[in-house]
Amino acid sequence: MIDWPALRPGNSARIHEFTRLSLENLPLVFGGCGSAVISAAFPEVGIGLLGVALAFGLTVLTMAYAIGHISGCHLNPAVTIGLWVGGRFPANEIPVYIIAQVFGAIAAAAALYMIASGNPAFDLAVNGLAANGFGDKSPGGYAMGAGIAIEVLLTFFFLLIILGATDGRAPAGFAPLAIGLGLTLIHLISIPVTNTSVNPARSTGPALIEGGIALSQLWVFWIAPIGGAILAGIVYKVVGGSGQDIVGTEG
Repeated sequence: MIDWPALRPGNSARIHEFTRLSLENLPLVFGGCGSAVISAAFPEVGIGLLGVALAFGLTVLTMAYAIGHISGCHLNPAVTIGLWVGGRFPANEIPVYIIAQVFGAIAAAAALYMIASGNPAFDLAVNGLAANGFGDKSPGGYAMGAGIAIEVLLTFFFLLIILGATDGRAPAGFAPLAIGLGLTLIHLISIPVTNTSVNPARSTGPALIEGGIALSQLWVFWIAPIGGAILAGIVYKVVGGSGQDIVGTEG
């Protein structure tokens, strides 16, 4: 039986931790997806693809500096699993972290929907909440195979950045910069393909609110990022040795 200590009745300290972990995941989905929904196409001064990519990267960068030393800044189920495979995270904590990550992402997507709906021109079916997808749901019309390939590959790269930047042998204090800029680059590459996931929680929040095709395609954005993360954890253990984790910072 899986032990979920943060959810044990009467364990107020662990319940507080679970609540904190959930709240920590609000900014990534709200900041990144919010920039896409509210600001990307704003008439004449919209931030566009570059702005959305920066919004995701800057959110992770700032949160990593703000809470990395407190909780490891765990915002992503794929990264949590990849860190476990890489020997950086205890297996018994994975379920609680993932539940908290998804809960926070759903809350952020709900808040974003509430705010976006304040514009009379907003239509959830038309505008959406920056959910991930392929085929008709892909911004560039890319097929499922392309979507799976890019999500596996870019999550693999993202985990290598995280594992390397948080290695005890890496220069101290620069991990959030490497991770945030890495996530920015990943978005610059893959927004046209899948709207960029590399994070199952980020995909789940908007998909649950949007429903329809976004929800039916959600499975891809769990399997592909987690698959890429597992591969990265294995590879880094082989090529990176046993460097001690300095913070556990992730995106």
